[in-house]
Amino acid sequence: MKKLFTSVLIGLAVLSSTACKHPGKESETLTEAAPENKDEISKDVFTDSYGEKIEVTINHTKNTATIHLEGKTYDLKKSDALPEYTASNEEYQYSDIKGNITLLKKNVDMVLFHAKRETKGSGSAKMASY
Repeated sequence: MKKLFTSVLIGLAVLSSTACKHPGKESETLTEAAPENKDEISKDVFTDSYGEKIEVTINHTKNTATIHLEGKTYDLKKSDALPEYTASNEEYQYSDIKGNITLLKKNVDMVLFHAKRETKGSGSAKMASY
């Protein structure tokens, strides 16, 4: 009886020590397996002449643009067929052509947002041209 009790006690000790180590290995594996976000992302906020703001997030790695305007979000895909940076879906089109930022609704040809990109140093260039 004493041998049975000792062997059960040793068995429980081995089992509990194995159980304690196992979750540690799982958490290490999960940490290592989590992929890092290596996407090249740029974010800009533009303001039009009326004071409305548009937030543009461009994922250059996935060729997508996410536009936030007036509480709505538009997910668009980059279009290589159109000039400079243009992204669109079935209903909307965003473009940044020569510093003109435009979001339009395609099926009714309605401009939802238009602003001119302010370039750094443009004030000094204007002064030099006078």
